[in-house]
Amino acid sequence: MKCIAVLTSGGDAPGMNAAIRAVVRTAIAKGWEVFGVRYGFTGLISGAFFRLGARDVGGIIQQGGSMLGSARCPEFRTAEGQLKALSQLHEHRIEALVIIGGNGSQTGAHALSQSGFPVVGVASTIDNDLYGSDITIGADTALNVSLEAIDRLKVTATSHHRAFLVEVMGHKCGYLALMAAIAGGAEAVVIPEKEIDPEDVATDLRAAYDNGKSHAIVVVAEGARNNAETLSHYFQVHRERLGFELRVTKLGHVQRGGAPGSFDRLLGTRLGAAATELLARGESGKLVGLHKGEIAATPFSEVVANIKPLDLHLLKLARALAN
Repeated sequence: MKCIAVLTSGGDAPGMNAAIRAVVRTAIAKGWEVFGVRYGFTGLISGAFFRLGARDVGGIIQQGGSMLGSARCPEFRTAEGQLKALSQLHEHRIEALVIIGGNGSQTGAHALSQSGFPVVGVASTIDNDLYGSDITIGADTALNVSLEAIDRLKVTATSHHRAFLVEVMGHKCGYLALMAAIAGGAEAVVIPEKEIDPEDVATDLRAAYDNGKSHAIVVVAEGARNNAETLSHYFQVHRERLGFELRVTKLGHVQRGGAPGSFDRLLGTRLGAAATELLARGESGKLVGLHKGEIAATPFSEVVANIKPLDLHLLKLARALAN
């Protein structure tokens, strides 16, 4: 191995820069050349490669987002797009590629790997829904951002004896919503994996009031069928009967930004270093992630074929703790 490249793809996540830094510096320590690819698979297709040295990744470990940039790339889903990417890799004499990202990114990594090109994936998504890693880069920081917002909203909710709805990210996965609800002491949580009727949410909030609580917090995943808009509308229409309405706060992309916490800096560093170690051993076609506290490598074929389940026992715990 003489020359590798690294790219980030899909949604950015706090800790991606720590992973990039680890890939670059551990590869250089092995005597390899390292190239960065700008804007994910889009840059891979267009040939947006640039050389990275140890100093180029200095001072980025504490920064959110990705210093390489990221982008969605529908063209890469086509056979023609993948052939263009492979052509660019060969033209730039790249011998292996490290891809940092979530489900879509690792599906693309698998496609390249199936062509015979050496690829290693690094598990990174704030949704924490990627099979092959117990927790992914960015999830912990995003959760803490959500939790800070909930804590702040609880203060004003208590002051005014109001009910607040907090919408967090999670299009198909309710991990952030469920964990934030438990850690934030929410009275109700709504996730895509286990839908709940608006009337049941109202019942939970009424129970909180009857139990002497001076506030109520509902945490909702953006991908839930009964999302922020649906629940807000329902409570407005039935305000007279229910006796209260929901004030809505959508956190949106705020959860992606900001400096990564210590956990994500360490996780990104460990996974980035593990990616180059895997390549040094002549292994590829795998995703590196964290499994039971240890770094583990899972074949892409397993990653793309499986859905990481959410532990719904924690939903029961959230409801029990809300009393």
